Amino acid sequence: MYSEIEANKRKTVILIVAFLVLIGLLSFFAGSYFGSYTITIGALIGSLIYVLISYMGAAKVALAFNGAKEIEKKDNPRLWRIVENLAITNGLPMPKVYIMDDPGLNAFATGRDPDHSHVAITSGLLNSLEDSEVQGVMAHEMGHVKNYDIRVGMIVFGLVAIISILADIFLRISFFGGGDDDNNSSPLLMIAGFAAMILAPIIAIFIQAAISRKREYLADATGVMTTRYPEGLARALEKIRDRGSTMKRQNTSTAHLFFASPLKRKRFTSLLSTHPPIEDRIQRLRAMGSKM
Repeated sequence: MYSEIEANKRKTVILIVAFLVLIGLLSFFAGSYFGSYTITIGALIGSLIYVLISYMGAAKVALAFNGAKEIEKKDNPRLWRIVENLAITNGLPMPKVYIMDDPGLNAFATGRDPDHSHVAITSGLLNSLEDSEVQGVMAHEMGHVKNYDIRVGMIVFGLVAIISILADIFLRISFFGGGDDDNNSSPLLMIAGFAAMILAPIIAIFIQAAISRKREYLADATGVMTTRYPEGLARALEKIRDRGSTMKRQNTSTAHLFFASPLKRKRFTSLLSTHPPIEDRIQRLRAMGSKM
């Protein structure tokens, strides 16, 4: 289990570096295509500013987008006690707790760090699970907090957005203004620049999906280490598999934050899914249980 956690952390670092390289290449090729590396410098500085702004404010946006309402202990003592006990067990500050009025079986965690963390669960999931199963799900979400996945999620959210924004801006300029006909860039470099503008957002989505899948496996393992009871989380996943995790509110921009995919299933989108297959997660959890 520990070796799997370390492997996932290493792979996530590599994938984030790939994101940064992709932004650098996109900015470089755009500068080459338009014949001005001032564009490259401006794009890099603008990207950094945008990512920082997203990092600071994206958690509140994610909660608002998904209709999450903050609760106090008196509003739902059962959920509050479960989260409080998990926070104590993990040695973490008590996160703010939210409930989403939605029949879909789902949950998510967000925030900048453990001191600014939030956990949210749908009413559908809360009403469908036994206490040990709710504990398994919330231990998973607290695992995201403990492992700083919530920080990774906010950074990745900003990186994906800025790549899409840069590519869109550069493509619009190239269509309506064209490249600099007087620049000395080679035709091959200009073709590469145009191709980068088209392909960069697609590549970014694939990288985001890979990072999110790794973090879900990691949070499952961390949650099991907290509860010492993988069967609770496995049974929760079985109920989600059978009853559905699709949310009434469909937000692709925050889908990667959720415990299970909140989006309607489509054949093509399975290739870009930010979540590993539920059956695979259940099998891994049961394998962990046999070794404990």
